[in-house]
Amino acid sequence: MMFEPSPTPRIFALPCGTDFPRALVNGLTQRSHGQPPEALAKVELIVNTQRMERRIRGLFDAGPNLLLPHISLLSDLSKRATLHGLPAALPVLRRRLELSQLVAKLLDAEPSLAARSSLYDLSDSLAALFDEMQGEGVTTDTIRGLDVSDMSDHWARAQKFIGIADEFTNTHSGAMDVQARQRKVVLDLIDSWQETPPQHPVVLAGSTGSRGTTLLLMQAIARLPQGAVVLPGYDFDLPTEVWAGLDDPLISEDHPQFRFHKLMIGLDLTPADIKPWCDSPAPAPARNRLVSLSLRPAPVTDAWMTEGPMLRDLDKATKNVTLIEAPNPRGEALAIALRLRQAAEDGQTAALITPDRMLSRQVSAALDRWDILPDDSAGQPLQLSPPGRFLRHVAELFCKDLTGDSLLTLLKHPLTHDGDARGDHLRHSRELELQLRSAGPPFPDGACFDQFAAKRELLAGWSTWLTDHFADQVIATELPLSEWVFCLRDLSEAIASGSQTNGAGNLWDKKAGREALKVMQELAAEAHHGGDMTARDFADLLGALLSQGEVRDRDAPHGKIMIWGTLEARVQGADLVILGGLNEASWPESAKPDPWLNRQLRNQAGLLLPERRIGLSAHDFQQAIAAPEVWLSRAIRSDDSDTVASRWLNRLCNLLDGLPDQNGPNVLQAMRDRGQTWLDWAVALETPTKTSPATRPSPRPPVPARPRRLTITEIPRLIRDPYAIYAKHVLRLRVLNPLVRVPDALLRGIVVHEVFEHFIKETLDDPSLLTREHLLQKSRELLEQHVPWPVARCLWLSRVNRISGDFIQAEQTRRLSSHPIAFEAKGEARLEPLDFTIACRADRIDQDDRGFLHLYDYKTGAPPSETQQLKFEKQLLIEVAMAEEGAFEDIGPREVSRAMFIGLGTTMKEVRAPIDKEPPAKVWQDLRELIGAYFEPNQGFSSRRMLHLDTELGDYDHLARFGEWDRSATPEPEDLT
Repeated sequence: MMFEPSPTPRIFALPCGTDFPRALVNGLTQRSHGQPPEALAKVELIVNTQRMERRIRGLFDAGPNLLLPHISLLSDLSKRATLHGLPAALPVLRRRLELSQLVAKLLDAEPSLAARSSLYDLSDSLAALFDEMQGEGVTTDTIRGLDVSDMSDHWARAQKFIGIADEFTNTHSGAMDVQARQRKVVLDLIDSWQETPPQHPVVLAGSTGSRGTTLLLMQAIARLPQGAVVLPGYDFDLPTEVWAGLDDPLISEDHPQFRFHKLMIGLDLTPADIKPWCDSPAPAPARNRLVSLSLRPAPVTDAWMTEGPMLRDLDKATKNVTLIEAPNPRGEALAIALRLRQAAEDGQTAALITPDRMLSRQVSAALDRWDILPDDSAGQPLQLSPPGRFLRHVAELFCKDLTGDSLLTLLKHPLTHDGDARGDHLRHSRELELQLRSAGPPFPDGACFDQFAAKRELLAGWSTWLTDHFADQVIATELPLSEWVFCLRDLSEAIASGSQTNGAGNLWDKKAGREALKVMQELAAEAHHGGDMTARDFADLLGALLSQGEVRDRDAPHGKIMIWGTLEARVQGADLVILGGLNEASWPESAKPDPWLNRQLRNQAGLLLPERRIGLSAHDFQQAIAAPEVWLSRAIRSDDSDTVASRWLNRLCNLLDGLPDQNGPNVLQAMRDRGQTWLDWAVALETPTKTSPATRPSPRPPVPARPRRLTITEIPRLIRDPYAIYAKHVLRLRVLNPLVRVPDALLRGIVVHEVFEHFIKETLDDPSLLTREHLLQKSRELLEQHVPWPVARCLWLSRVNRISGDFIQAEQTRRLSSHPIAFEAKGEARLEPLDFTIACRADRIDQDDRGFLHLYDYKTGAPPSETQQLKFEKQLLIEVAMAEEGAFEDIGPREVSRAMFIGLGTTMKEVRAPIDKEPPAKVWQDLRELIGAYFEPNQGFSSRRMLHLDTELGDYDHLARFGEWDRSATPEPEDLT
């Protein structure tokens, strides 16, 4: 026999810090020593995770040669159910889809209960509650019988949702959910053991008994004649009186040892009945005693005063403990990466343990600079993998009109058109992007693709492929889920294969593709339970399903550098353990709010309290901090606020700081000093090589390379920011328009100009149309034609409506003295002897009965004041001078009687050009002098010469490296060749 007969249930444990799988294997081999070889093979070993199972098998495989015990998982117990006639468990996805249908019907009947957008969040939350009820053996009758006298309004709403449970559980007669079936299996197994208990050894190892079903199984196995339970991370240093104080879950469930106390109470055991599984010692017994005292439950932390002075070996306890208090998350990640790099060089096994996935990604990115690929147990969320992102982008095509950014996001995706002619596809995509940036439209369609194809030689069928699979994919009606799945898969495979091949391309290849295909196949198999839904509901459902998957697809990771979540850390061992992200809301994570039951009601019903997760995290912390060498790491500040240290780290630091007689403050400072050394190295690694800041540029290109033609709208820029003229006309750099087209001020100006041009032209032929009603009608027509955003159309039409009366009245006054003769008239004139051309486009030119011209310039923004026109904004004054110089060929040289800006903003405003103060002859001469100055070899094109406001940003400021200098800097001329 492996175990001697015992009058009490048999519970063993291993101390914190012990390599649990290795110690478990050592204990099994020690207990089978001296027995026949087949004795070990008769042992039934039940563990709780596949990772632990693989580790145990690996340790046995490493030798010596032995017969293996029968190793199984807790989840494997459900396989025995078929022998007892229990039906197979219903698929989780099917039950989730059915639950979402029931919640949707409730929301449709009573929309005030919750927003429709919260459908799947509510469904997931309710599904988790129902699973927990089944796992803990809590019925809906128990929930209804709770004392809710103080929360009637909230409870009335919650009751309507929880009432779904009856319909939910009765949807399939004779079928069982996963949790209910698992509990039934365990109860049946326990009943069978009551009659015929197994005589071979049965060992359950590694579980803490946090779930009700598992706790029942652990208690049953501990009572078997040859049964035993092996607990991980048991605190042998916890006094008996502290164990006795863990009875109330409302105040004790967040303690790391609470679950073990609950197990002992159920078996009528005392802490003295828990025996070590084997003689494997803890790596740091002194540290275990220190941590045990620091983690005492809040009601008995006064024990620090009495038991603290008995801790006489603090130097030994903290010798291999380093405390990192980084100024920010980046500094924390870089310091950790440096230590992991050192471990890799020394051949040390090192693991970062953190629930903070952002921190683990930052550490991985930092390690990449040294070509170290850590073995990350968490892998990558399926929704963030290439196939996951691809499927979510394709699903969005059904939800909203195609935009330039969504089109290019898919066209440039590595899985799109990844077969033949991938290079040509990318070239076409870049050319299409440039066209969309320069000319739109904001919502690409088939006509846009045809127009693009007409001007270029493209791959055969490429533009047709675009039209068929990207344009007009929005589905506004509800469809059955099965049709949504078919449409998504069909469209995704067509986009992935590209225009030159059939099939699905590489969409379903590699591990991530196979995982995504598995999700799609499972969804298709259960789709008939999903009912009808909108495109948005389907996209949300797809995203939720993909977010639950993970992809572990590491290519030859480093064998000794690992990143673990807290669950993986329970079954592994390492020489160096780094506990990262030790801040509140990170480790431990904040308790998730329960919209259905508060803590008191959960305790009444026999459900798990929110503190359960905190208690499990505390147990993980207590186990991990007991490793041979430990780093405790946190960031003092996050991106936007100060952080709060994890409660366990805070307790440890406070305890040490309160033991001056035992040298506690000094050892705590030594921990910080060791950490500061690595933080200083991280700062040194990130410190850039000092370089001198750029000077304020004033390039002087060769005179022949300087611009020989400008428009009048560029003259103000030449005065205020000459460097922009240099960059545009000498370097020939053009501003790249944004891909996402929005109804901005530029588009509004173009459209409003066209509205008033068409309106004025039509009123020339028929003066009776000079009415407010006709102006608004013309505005509606052109806005409908040029502005595809309904909100912008309404807003801009309202602005035209606001100024229409004033404009009509002013226009009638203008018609009394002059009449329009030209619109959008192009003109240009030479500046002799400079070999320079100035060009313009006049919005409107009128002529009076005496032959004098009247120039008008429409402004949708604020028109420049007279002072601004005299100093900087000279475009209208230059236009007057050009008119008198005969720049407009169809009109010839004419004297200008009046020039005026007509403001068409929120209010109509007319601002005259000061041609009396700045006569055209003087303007022309000043223009000649200005242009002539820039043909002088020593004249530079200075950046931001005299901008109106320092806050204004230019298109070429980044090229001029503005920010390394300010307006007080002297421009530095630079002769260019």
